[in-house]
Amino acid sequence: MGTVGAGADGIVGERRQLINVAYRLLGSVTEAEDAVQDAYARWYGLPRSRQEEILSPGAWLTTVTGRICLDLLGSARARRERYVGAWLPEPLPDPADQIVLDESVAMAFLVVLESMTPAERVAFVLHEVFRYPYAEIAGVLGRTPAACKQLAASARRRVGAAGAPVTAAGRADVVRHVKEAWETKDVAALVGLLDPAAVMTADGGGMVGTVLHPVEGGARIARYMVAIADKAPGLELLERSVNGVPGLVAQRAGVVVTVASFEVSDGRVSRIWAVRNPEKLRPWAREG
Repeated sequence: MGTVGAGADGIVGERRQLINVAYRLLGSVTEAEDAVQDAYARWYGLPRSRQEEILSPGAWLTTVTGRICLDLLGSARARRERYVGAWLPEPLPDPADQIVLDESVAMAFLVVLESMTPAERVAFVLHEVFRYPYAEIAGVLGRTPAACKQLAASARRRVGAAGAPVTAAGRADVVRHVKEAWETKDVAALVGLLDPAAVMTADGGGMVGTVLHPVEGGARIARYMVAIADKAPGLELLERSVNGVPGLVAQRAGVVVTVASFEVSDGRVSRIWAVRNPEKLRPWAREG
């Protein structure tokens, strides 16, 4: 992990990599930046003699960042219990500042990561996404390399159960048709585009009005989407990349109010994740 013998310039250069790791571990840009800032503060808090003893500052920073994220993940469950409604990861615009957009930041993938234990998530992300060896992951988790390997294998089973992703081109076509049907308030067209067992989850964080529980069933979701359009005149829908895959952004009076991600299976939308919490939409301010 990191650059061997990196000096002051070298450790500053590690920041982008550390934020990429932390975002995938935490699902929050703000928390990722705070975790990395904390790791750097601990580095600069070391005596100069101790810094010089560390052969790979990048590896040290990654280990510390991983441990900070592990602690945050451990306390996240309690914090989520107090969260109003469903909690969803923060959506990323394209291009995202400092974060590499690939399939490991797709909303569907991040939601699967949320189902893992903190230790599973750390082991899986570090090994499967960033290719760190289990011997180094063991230093983050405080477990044996063999135990870390088992954790990653358990996490892989969760990911495998989620199914294979649809190509970006296929998803874009479906998302475009959803946009058109939504704009024209065509319930029948929306029902045809939604899987009968589709689920829509919205995250308002108690700050804006939205459903507190998932809406289940394609027909119910279609009616709900049209009802939203009726209650929000002047709502403009834009096709945008969300976490690296086709999605929709809704803005009103030039302000982004919703960012929607979609999971597509067999040509139909099977999951919709709508983030409406204004605090999670700050990176999208320039869209307006």
